[in-house]
Amino acid sequence: MTAPRLVPIVLSNRFSLCFFALCSLWLCGELSPLRAASPSLGIIQPRGAQRGTEAVVTFNGGRLADAQEVLVYYPGIAVKKLEVVNDATLKVTLGVAPDCRLGEHAFRVRTASGVSDLRTFWVGALPAVQEVEPNSEFDKPQPIPLNSTVHGVVDNEDVDYFVVECKKGQRLTAEVEGMRLAGIFFDPYVAILDAKRFELATGDDSPLAGQDGGCSVVVPADGKYIVQVRESAYGGAGTCQYRLHVGTFPRPTAVLPAGGKPGEELEVTFLGDPAGPIKQRVKLPAVGGDPHWRLHCQTPDGISPTGFKFRLTDLPNTTESGTNTSPAAATPGTAPGAFNGVISKTGETKSFKFAAKKGQVFDVRCYARQIGSPLDPVMYVGPVGGGVLAGNDDSGGPDSYFRFTVPEDKEYALWVHDHLQKGGPDYFFRVEIAPVVPVTSTGIPKVDGNNVSNQDRQAVAVPKGNRAATLVNVNRADWGGPAVVGFDKLPPGLGFAADPVDPGLGVVPVVFEAKPDAAPGAVLADVQVRPTDPTLKVGSTTALDVNFAMGLNNVPFHRLMTDRVAVAVAEAAPYSIEVIEPKVPLVQNGTFNLRVVAKRAAGFKGAITVFPLWAPPGLGIQGSATIAPEATETVLPMNAAPNAAPRKWKTAVTAVSDAGKGPVWVSSQLFAIEVAAPFVTLAAERPAVEQGQQTQLFCKVAVATPFEGKAKVKVYGLPAKVTTADLELTKDTKELAFPITADKTSPVGKHGGIFCQVVIDKGGELITMNTGGTELRIDVPLPPKVAVATPPPMPTATPTPPPMPNQPPPKRLTRLEQLRLEQEEREKAVKGGQPAPAPKKDEPKKP
Repeated sequence: MTAPRLVPIVLSNRFSLCFFALCSLWLCGELSPLRAASPSLGIIQPRGAQRGTEAVVTFNGGRLADAQEVLVYYPGIAVKKLEVVNDATLKVTLGVAPDCRLGEHAFRVRTASGVSDLRTFWVGALPAVQEVEPNSEFDKPQPIPLNSTVHGVVDNEDVDYFVVECKKGQRLTAEVEGMRLAGIFFDPYVAILDAKRFELATGDDSPLAGQDGGCSVVVPADGKYIVQVRESAYGGAGTCQYRLHVGTFPRPTAVLPAGGKPGEELEVTFLGDPAGPIKQRVKLPAVGGDPHWRLHCQTPDGISPTGFKFRLTDLPNTTESGTNTSPAAATPGTAPGAFNGVISKTGETKSFKFAAKKGQVFDVRCYARQIGSPLDPVMYVGPVGGGVLAGNDDSGGPDSYFRFTVPEDKEYALWVHDHLQKGGPDYFFRVEIAPVVPVTSTGIPKVDGNNVSNQDRQAVAVPKGNRAATLVNVNRADWGGPAVVGFDKLPPGLGFAADPVDPGLGVVPVVFEAKPDAAPGAVLADVQVRPTDPTLKVGSTTALDVNFAMGLNNVPFHRLMTDRVAVAVAEAAPYSIEVIEPKVPLVQNGTFNLRVVAKRAAGFKGAITVFPLWAPPGLGIQGSATIAPEATETVLPMNAAPNAAPRKWKTAVTAVSDAGKGPVWVSSQLFAIEVAAPFVTLAAERPAVEQGQQTQLFCKVAVATPFEGKAKVKVYGLPAKVTTADLELTKDTKELAFPITADKTSPVGKHGGIFCQVVIDKGGELITMNTGGTELRIDVPLPPKVAVATPPPMPTATPTPPPMPNQPPPKRLTRLEQLRLEQEEREKAVKGGQPAPAPKKDEPKKP
């Protein structure tokens, strides 16, 4: 087939081009043979299991018939068996270790052709019991054993009741996982009632567990007690699932201190349990940095299902004295260091003090809401004795943060209170005063900015013998300079290409390529970014947010942060694409048509939609283009802003096509685009013309980069019914004059947005630039002159002068001279058509 003609982007906007993001039209062509595509995973049933047991669960989704592996994100769970039931269902046997971390765990399914969405599964300490209907009447509750976890569902206006036997003085706790199960929006409510239907304790939302409620009570007498579960507004649906923990386990709402050093053993005090404070000695993990590690309160009565987000930092702890409610009674500590306390009463302020030296710079951050406290902290630092040097209320959320530079060697005070002067036994906090440390966080941007729960292309699947691409976010903090992207591991036979990340840029394209003989497989990889300067020591962390339970305005009510990206080698795709790398530059304020070529496997005829992976700063690339069924090529129009930086960039183009059972994504190679200054610029004068007349548009030509041959020049943006002719120029051309012809009905007035487009053909590729912006004024024709009768002149014999040999053409008038001449003609016309002046008053008329 013949290659498509390269079509320049032409706009009537003055000087510059606009970038059009075009929506792609999904075209379905004949597909043969049928091939698989990336799987989808909707939910894992049941939603959790007891640790120390073996659980058989069902993975429900789509395109799962070629499933080969379940990717497990965190230790403590092993996949013992994987059975394909049908294309939408997998039966998976999980072995949950006795010491498996309680709480949320994450899984993906790897099939021969891709990687599924991430879904979660919960691990608890208690044996599971299934809810059995009918249990919607208080008088007919479902009996359950004490210390068990109920798996249930709340339908619309449904209320579930359960009954347990308790002894006087025994703690009875009920805690629910509903919103955190990452299904639909479900805001659960729980209550503990006695046999007379009196509420002993209730729980709706909580700072520690979000929208999931819980409550706890010390039983006042032997007997039966009822636990109620419902949706907080009596809503619900068949997909509103919950895990209800009912037992004697503790349920504190605060911990002091709220952090410690990795690997140390320390005593903590849990607060807020109805049985009173609980002291516990704990051994902290040897290595910090795990965002999912939690500190659970454990007693002989059991272990709390929801743990605290305990801070693991290499800072010495200072815990308040309890009487530090004034500057004079401030608890002393050290900086760097961590200060822990509780705003235990309404209107209370807690004070600390520390010594610091001039020039020290600290990041001072208060952790409260982030770690499950109801406190909305306000925090200050100032000299001991009075004054404020720094303070903050909210900083990216309710918690406080500021950077503090020590002005002189002195002792300084730190004090904290609640924004609304509230307080209580669980209003705990932790302030960390730490040296400024450079860090980098990485991630993969969402491809659907309008739906943060969309997980499309948050994992990377690379077909054998093909390529796949993604963007990597690079967020530097307290350092600058170029950086390189890497991965701690990749599947065998898989490599990647990425340019260094320029200073000031926060994103980089990465293209993965799998060898034709690469074995299918997957890893969970840590994205690592390091400075190119080996003397800079900068930590790097990966943070990928997975959002669930979407509420109003697309706000997620539950979010899981993962620290690794799934990278897989998949079966071969039925097509590949390649970008024909431009041999000519894209000039500032210019355009270029990027050619994308597809290579099809035998029998594959479907449409292929291509998308730019990334548009470098100052460049615009059309949002998508389609390679028609059975065709092999398309173009992506590009443009460069007038101020685009002259340099080389690297990017890629991605593509998707339905391979018979769903979308299959591939990528082009990482290719270079050079941005250069315009080869030619035109300085256009501002012409004027009357309706039905002609004039010229004069342009001064400046050639910055000499070129061979002739360039074509075309004028764009002329008003209706105004025409001109295309011209040519060479590297030696100094001036152009476009003939302008206005129709008798051409619109009158000033018309801007007129510019010239210069196209240079260099080796079959077009260098297209827009220049010479100007405006055209169209006037109404002058009125005809009034004829004045004059006597015929006397005939005279005037000899005709002989013709002048080689007479030069009349001199071209400048624009100023043209305007002067036009003005003189108007003045003469007015004078020629003016009637005789009227006689003055009382003056006799002349006969």
